[in-house]
Amino acid sequence: MCENNTNTAENKDRNNISRYKMREQAFFLCFEALFTDADIDEIADNAGDARDEFLSDYAIECAKGVSEHRDEIDEKISANLKQGWKISRISKISLALLRVAIYEMLYQDDIPVSVSINEAVELAKKYTGEDDSAFVNGVLGAIAKEL
Repeated sequence: MCENNTNTAENKDRNNISRYKMREQAFFLCFEALFTDADIDEIADNAGDARDEFLSDYAIECAKGVSEHRDEIDEKISANLKQGWKISRISKISLALLRVAIYEMLYQDDIPVSVSINEAVELAKKYTGEDDSAFVNGVLGAIAKEL
């Protein structure tokens, strides 16, 4: 009986964080997925153990959604790159951020497109700097016009 109370408290704690933090966690999972063949659940388990932090349900579900729809998401990215650019030229950080934002834009009706774009740009500024954040903004803005 105590275990259920503990699990309920843990679930509440891990989901009682800002949507920005949840998105950041999803980004971390998607970034790590670029370097391994492990599935998102395994990456999430390892990340939680290594960081001694609980990952939100949203972060895990978002990362799973990105993984499930990766081909479609990557087609959107490729179609909105400047001529001569390929997805392989994009930094891994920017690619993971783009994938999370595009997943939200396409599959999360409860999140305004502008919020997904803004928070992806803010995360890009935090982890890459101004040049990549402008790139992320440009690609996401072009995709938003298509929606």
